[in-house]
Parts: sequence; C-alpha cells; structure tokens
Amino acid sequence: MINIIVITHGEFGAYLIEAAEGIVGAQNEGLKNISISPRMSLEKIRSVIEAAIAEMRSDDGLVFLIDMPGGTPMNVVLPLAKDIAKSAVICGVNINMLTSAFAYRGNLDFDGLVTKILADGRKAICEVKSLLLKDKKS
Repeated sequence: MINIIVITHGEFGAYLIEAAEGIVGAQNEGLKNISISPRMSLEKIRSVIEAAIAEMRSDDGLVFLIDMPGGTPMNVVLPLAKDIAKSAVICGVNINMLTSAFAYRGNLDFDGLVTKILADGRKAICEVKSLLLKDKKS
C-alpha cells in the first residue's frame, strides 16, 4: 500500500485526518501525522520526520502531504525525500486531497495516486457563488 505522512503547522493535519476519516473511513495503517510546533527545534523536527520515514517507507510509495509551500515542513522533508525513489511531496493539503488519497491509495499505482490527489485538490479550490449566478443567466 502507498503510505502517507501528513506534516503541518500545529494540529491542522490531525484535524484534516479526523474529518477525512469521517468521510471515507478510518485509515488503520499506512498513515502518520506530524504536527510541527514553534516550540520544537529544527533538529527535533528533522528527527521526528526521519523516524516517520523509517517507519512508513514502502516499496509501493510514500506521499508527503504538506500544508504550505516554503514552510518548515516542506523545507525539512525535501532533502529527505529526494533519496526516496517512489515519493512525492505535495503542498497545499486540503480535505479533498486527503479523502482522495485515502480512497484511492489501495487501488492506484504511485503515479496514478499522485495525479489523482493533485487533480482533486485543484477541483476543491473554486469560487462557487459565481457558478450559481452563471446558471441563472443561462
């Protein structure tokens, strides 16, 4: 199975996981959450992420879902992920991306899952009121 590590500032990732599991069901294996706190040193953050990688590394692949580009989670993960052949570091995690990852990680191959996560994440970013107004004009 393709494993997933969610790394975010604060408890954001934990809450996203809880909500996504409420939609698609509990993820009893292959999932790890890491919450970054401003009270953690950079060395501690790196150590926690290295331990998670050691635990979650899979021949099927490892997907890192990160909250924002340019932040500490991304900056720590990138140098570690570069040496993992089947890994992806995806920034901007949202609930659509997480439910997609949970729902399809057992059925899609690594590249297919990464493509699906990105596509579903982009679909979730929209301004919907204008869609309603557009329908009224038709």
